[in-house]
Amino acid sequence: MDIKKRFDRIVSIFIHLQSKPVVTAQELADRFDVSLRTIYRDIRSLEQAGVPIYSEAGVGYSLVDGYKIPPTLFTREEALSFAAAEKIMQVYVDQELNDHFASALFKMKAVLRSSQKEEVSDIAPSIVMRSDKTIFNKKVPSVLATLFKSISLKQQVQLVYVNGTESEATTRTLEPIGVFHENSFWYFMAYCHLRESYRQFRSDRIQSIQLLDDVFTLDHKELAFYLPTKVEERNVNVRILVDKRMASYLVWDRKYYGFVEEIDRGEQVEMHFKMKDFNNGFPRWFLMFADQAEILEPIALQEKVEMLLTTSLSKHKK
Repeated sequence: MDIKKRFDRIVSIFIHLQSKPVVTAQELADRFDVSLRTIYRDIRSLEQAGVPIYSEAGVGYSLVDGYKIPPTLFTREEALSFAAAEKIMQVYVDQELNDHFASALFKMKAVLRSSQKEEVSDIAPSIVMRSDKTIFNKKVPSVLATLFKSISLKQQVQLVYVNGTESEATTRTLEPIGVFHENSFWYFMAYCHLRESYRQFRSDRIQSIQLLDDVFTLDHKELAFYLPTKVEERNVNVRILVDKRMASYLVWDRKYYGFVEEIDRGEQVEMHFKMKDFNNGFPRWFLMFADQAEILEPIALQEKVEMLLTTSLSKHKK
């Protein structure tokens, strides 16, 4: 088993080397959860087998330019994952990027064995992706595709954008840095020439986008540098008691309010939260299921909910 495990790892390293221009030993060690010493030994085994690997101290490993591996044979599990990936891409990326992926997937399916092709085809109707989120403006089918080109070619983009706090659209010239998915939406970070600063943009608010011939005017750091890393201090403890029938529907939303844990209380579930404050968001969320829940602490939260209810009743009372 140890020999087979090492053989599989060496083959995987071989494939990994073809997936990127340069691969570091640490990257390989992290991926395969082994020591650097093991990676060095596996690389030597590939070299002894005749694989032309170029290495440079402090940089990493790469295959000699022009060297290619024969068509890869996929396992059954890998082949079946194609069906899921295809469905996910149809929902979570824009139309142009999905078209490119579909084209690439056809090429990957072409090397499958006949039995695998049948399995992938048979399982496809059994996978359905349902989402009520409008992730992209349907009038702009190439947001992600254009952003990827911009980042890769280091060319500016021009877009018409509607800010969440403004009603009128503005035309922006941007230098995109990176794209990220958060809270069910696609965002990207870019240097905005209009505001002369780095700004965050949301994909569904884009009214139009086009790639410009103008190249970037600045040298930008990697995306992670511009993303907020400050963790807000959460020292307000909140406990609520919720009927079990209702609790199951709150699993997805509660994470946005600092959910910590839940405790089974028979017919009810006690939920614990830690948050910075509860001035607006949490009390209004709680009112959605207040008839099937109870606030245990703090008293200030009870008073906030009572105030919201009183205000609402005064507006609707005949």
